[in-house]
Amino acid sequence: MRLTIENISKSYGKKQALKGVSFEMENGVYGLLGPNGAGKSTLIRILAGVMEASGGSVRIDGTDRRTCDKLYRSKLGYLPQSLNFYPEFTGWDYLRFIAALKGIDSVTAEKKIRNLAEQVRLLDDLGRKCVNYSGGMRRRLGIAQALLNDPEILILDEPTAGLDPHERIKFRNLVSLFSRDRTVLLSTHIVSDIDSIAKETVMIKGGEVGRMESTQSYVDAINGKVWLLNMTVEELVEYQNGHIISNVVPKAERMQVRVVADEKPAHDAVPALPTLEDAYLYEFNLGGM
Repeated sequence: MRLTIENISKSYGKKQALKGVSFEMENGVYGLLGPNGAGKSTLIRILAGVMEASGGSVRIDGTDRRTCDKLYRSKLGYLPQSLNFYPEFTGWDYLRFIAALKGIDSVTAEKKIRNLAEQVRLLDDLGRKCVNYSGGMRRRLGIAQALLNDPEILILDEPTAGLDPHERIKFRNLVSLFSRDRTVLLSTHIVSDIDSIAKETVMIKGGEVGRMESTQSYVDAINGKVWLLNMTVEELVEYQNGHIISNVVPKAERMQVRVVADEKPAHDAVPALPTLEDAYLYEFNLGGM
């Protein structure tokens, strides 16, 4: 399965939310990484068929989505940023409702619901009302509904929003489990969501995307641009204005400050091994995106 996004643009009146976005995906997990307001959700909604682009095309194995819309939707699973429920819906009610919308017959739906609920560890909670589910349970329910039609393309919009670190890790593991024979696009502003599971990542800022690269490629590109400095709290308060700081760790009486910069920021700065988070900060502040 090959999903091609070519020169996608989207305007709301005079505001251009997307500006010629292009990249391509096959099987595996791909990250769409950018800050809030960068255009991620607009692009995700276009890919999910919830919204139409102002220009450009989305193609599935070379065929324009608009000419095979029914086929495209049958291959698609979508987890929006937030799930809405009727107040009286239990987990069973919700998944049966979604199955009916997807045209899955009742016998098949029951088997799929039970199987998926077991995989996402919700089987014992399907009798409870969805409005009483925790954030993590709602995300897992969302994954189950997105997978009801055995999609070949799975699109996830800010899937870990509101989850605690433990639930975020469990959710990432679920995504990895379900990505083996699927194309998965995970949109997020949280670097750790994709650091360990994304095959490749594209960064988006102001409606424009950069290059689609592996995590290692992004990290290698800023080798020699990450530094460690020690300073007092008072020095840090002044220093942080005008410098890109990715982390601060207290060290006895002083602070160890991690700085992203093209040049050595001070004579006593020592080089550090870069991470994807460093690369993300570099791309959005110094990389010309």
